[in-house]
Amino acid sequence: MSATVSLHAHAPVSAELLPIADGVHVWRPRPGVGWGLANCGLLVSGATAAWIDSPYDRTLADEFLARCRPLLAEGAEVDWLFVTHGNGDHLWGWQAVPDARVVYTRATAGHIAHEPDPCDLHGLVHNADTDTVVGWYLNRHFGRYRWPETELPQPALTFSGEVEIAVGDIPVELTQLAPAHTRGDLIAYLPRQQVCFAGDIVFAATADEPGDHPVHWAGPLENVIAGCDRVLATGATTIVPGHGPVLDRDGVLAHRDYLCYLAESVQRLHAAGVPAADAARRLVAEARYPDLHLPERLAITVALQYRHLDAAPEAPMLLQMQALAQLAWEIEHPGTPLPSPRPAPTTD
Repeated sequence: MSATVSLHAHAPVSAELLPIADGVHVWRPRPGVGWGLANCGLLVSGATAAWIDSPYDRTLADEFLARCRPLLAEGAEVDWLFVTHGNGDHLWGWQAVPDARVVYTRATAGHIAHEPDPCDLHGLVHNADTDTVVGWYLNRHFGRYRWPETELPQPALTFSGEVEIAVGDIPVELTQLAPAHTRGDLIAYLPRQQVCFAGDIVFAATADEPGDHPVHWAGPLENVIAGCDRVLATGATTIVPGHGPVLDRDGVLAHRDYLCYLAESVQRLHAAGVPAADAARRLVAEARYPDLHLPERLAITVALQYRHLDAAPEAPMLLQMQALAQLAWEIEHPGTPLPSPRPAPTTD
């Protein structure tokens, strides 16, 4: 008999705004694990300021802005929003700073145009039947967020390659990467401070501050590894990952080692004829990286790598979410049948 589930109670999200260099702060949401809890940056120089990414929804973005205001000059506003990629947890809170000039890559513009918009995702999450495995997963991990009236911004600038923008006297070097986490990733390097905001090219975790397994949508993993190399090639000594604690160069190298292990493991399992879903299960069972949570996300990343190895088309998002949610259920409820929809009411 299939299991039934109830709505998940979401712990409140808290946050802190931490200085990491002259004029540079990082906003860290807490808890540090979980879908959508992305790091954001604040740059302040004289009468101008910039965000690097915005939180997932307006509530979190307003919290970020409230923490920023004491650091802004009198009468100053956030003038720029540099977006590392088009996933909603790095963009959809932009309406908290509606006058900021939004900048992202041209490839990100294409990514955004083909993704579910915020209102669509709001309906999918909050109207989902939690007695299905996808509904259970969406409620559990996305039910804390709200986008009922969220609109998408019109960018002030899209670009390919590289561009440098001055935030007051802080130069910001924006560099587009090859398709990796998404089709349009960029990194933001501050040469004066030797700080790099890496977006979701880097996910971080330590024994003291656990994080999450990375999930990648474009790939292949070799491009994500090359993205880590590009981050290090900037010369940055302080690296802000998309999720998790701020790292030094050794921390990025450790994450690169994880990505290499993952790419090599998937290559081996693929060559042995192991189906992608079973390959993900085997990697989860290894439990090689206990500081990384949400191991079910390997279902997405492993399938991505298989797609590149097979030169196959991308699977529809709903099928990807089905595989992800099913693996999560198996991990959390071993031996328990998947939940199934409630039967429709009958009338006599």
